[in-house]
Amino acid sequence: MPATTYKGLPSYALFSGMLAFVGLPIYIHAPKFFVDEYGVSLTAIGTALLLVRLLDFVQDPALGWFSDRLQKAKQLVVAGAGIVLAAALYGLFGINAPFNPLIWFVVCVAVLFTAFSFLTIMFYAQGIQKADKIGEMGHVRLAAWRETGALIGVCAACIAPLILQNAFPSFGRPLALFAIFFAVLTLIAVFAMKSEWTAGTKQNKEIRIPILQDKILRRLLLIAFLNAAPVAVTSSLFLFFVEYRLGAADAAGPLLLAFFLSAAASVPLWGMAARKYGAKAVLLIGMALSVIAFGFALNLQSGQIMAFAAVCIASGAALGADMTLLPALFARRVTAISDAGGQAFGLWSFCSKATLAIAAVTMLPALEASGFQVGQTNSQEALHMLSILYALVPCILKILAFTCLFFTKLEEI
Repeated sequence: MPATTYKGLPSYALFSGMLAFVGLPIYIHAPKFFVDEYGVSLTAIGTALLLVRLLDFVQDPALGWFSDRLQKAKQLVVAGAGIVLAAALYGLFGINAPFNPLIWFVVCVAVLFTAFSFLTIMFYAQGIQKADKIGEMGHVRLAAWRETGALIGVCAACIAPLILQNAFPSFGRPLALFAIFFAVLTLIAVFAMKSEWTAGTKQNKEIRIPILQDKILRRLLLIAFLNAAPVAVTSSLFLFFVEYRLGAADAAGPLLLAFFLSAAASVPLWGMAARKYGAKAVLLIGMALSVIAFGFALNLQSGQIMAFAAVCIASGAALGADMTLLPALFARRVTAISDAGGQAFGLWSFCSKATLAIAAVTMLPALEASGFQVGQTNSQEALHMLSILYALVPCILKILAFTCLFFTKLEEI
């Protein structure tokens, strides 16, 4: 076991923050921007996002396969993908659509998602090699730095447009400034990671076991799917729950920020606990906390904003455990049986994104079928269904993930 070192870990946090910074705007800022700027309907934007997301998660295994075949060209390819990522975001927000706005939206988002997915898969696969060089509990230490950076990036993306708008009030398009700022951040992050893409790369080593032939990896992929599903469900319904169940639409932004800040603050604590008590045991505690939080949310009524703030803080802390420890367990198993890190995290990304697509095509139609209507006063039956979908369904899914993990034998990391 090498001596414990933190060399290079800040660059992983920065790169992760950059990726997270660009992930959020597509779902929060882009729809409203294209509705306000071009008059595109929300239905059309939502359908376009779903179709592009379906393409995105289907291509992830292929992107993982491709990333595993890159050796000396990694630095150049990553730099090129970073340029494409920044250009696609600027295309969305920085220039007038050169043709039909909806088609322009689809083109820019498809390119952006492809570059984002490729960089994410490359980044997580490289982390497998990096963890072996860090020292004791290398996968947990790396994950703590990486996911803390990601959560800080999400928080920054939430508030950056407002800060930029206030700082440059005469600038016509705050989101164009957002895209320019992201381009600079991408340049810095890519440069900071430059030396990491070749660190510890294993050349032409035979893959010992194909990824999907390993029982434990298959189980971990199932756990990843079940564990990501509650977040996908609550993300789809969060704004509806806050506005219609709690009657507090204006509180959605602060509540969302509290959720992510809690997650970011909790990551180092989960990492320290995992190093002392074991990653699996601590992750199970995090899952149990999530179940308790969503169970409490099930009975919330209109006006109970502070109680829901406590739910956001608790569930955010639980998310910190999920983001840190489950990828670390997965990476540790990949290290033990294979060198195909790109393929492994391509499948990991596929499972995570599948939950978003499934949530989009199941939760909202189920809510609508209950009689729920946007912009209207809803019946108690419809609001009760909203609570069931937002809180009870995630509880059930999280319990299933907890059970699968509990009965899975894993090596400590």
